[in-house]
Amino acid sequence: MDNAMVFLLEQSKERENQAVLALSQARAELDDYYQQLKQIENYRLDYCDQLVEKGKQGLTASQYMHLNRFLTTLDETLSKQKQAEQHFISQVENCEHNWTECRKQRRSYEWLIDKKQEEKQRLQHIREQKQMDEFATVQYARRSAN
Repeated sequence: MDNAMVFLLEQSKERENQAVLALSQARAELDDYYQQLKQIENYRLDYCDQLVEKGKQGLTASQYMHLNRFLTTLDETLSKQKQAEQHFISQVENCEHNWTECRKQRRSYEWLIDKKQEEKQRLQHIREQKQMDEFATVQYARRSAN
């Protein structure tokens, strides 16, 4: 039973470690997502500023259409990026939940092992006390006989 519990504890520790790694990875991916989103937003703002400057200098209808089409493409890209946000947030939440469950399981095994160890020590103490009582009784009987 002890070996089985120790084995289960080791397995739960390994699962918890894997869950921590997965959570770290999910958080890193969410951070990367936000960095990419910020870069695209900044690029769009820079592009709009360039468009305004070129507009002040004068643009042909063809140039305006080309620049506007590119701006529309950037807006579509931003829209798609923002739709992906929930995916990354869900990943982090799922990994946090998994890690919490793994941690609970590990703690449960540790608690069971501790309780079993305490019970073993209590029984050992009772046995030792019983042996000491028997020894004292034998000693008393020997003294009384002499």
